[in-house]
Amino acid sequence: MTIKIKKLLHVGVRVDPDESSINEANTFYSDLLGLQIDNQRPEIKGIPGFWINISDGDRTQQIHVMGASGASPVSRSKTEDPTRMHIAFAVESIEEARTLLEKKRVKYWEYGGLVGQASVQIFFEDPCGNMIELQED
Repeated sequence: MTIKIKKLLHVGVRVDPDESSINEANTFYSDLLGLQIDNQRPEIKGIPGFWINISDGDRTQQIHVMGASGASPVSRSKTEDPTRMHIAFAVESIEEARTLLEKKRVKYWEYGGLVGQASVQIFFEDPCGNMIELQED
């Protein structure tokens, strides 16, 4: 049995949290790469930044630019910090993914309500320490 990945949702990248760094990143992604800023990013308390659509008007695949230096205000530890660089996938069932991670003894952590009241995100690391995020789609 495997986790049923439906699609790639986003790649999360970090920048310094100061306004200058956020603006510099915004200019880089929009002016140099021609990517569209998503004006529908929810307020994420303590995490400045912006979301970028890979294709104009299509919010299904994005880059999430998050302002953080060191541990973010929402981190639980050095490892359990959703602002770390990561890739996020949509899954058919977050419950099935959770069950399989437990069965395979993969250490994971969850955040609820971070990007909306009903949001549930599961985070874990691959064997090389790269962070993976799962969300139900």
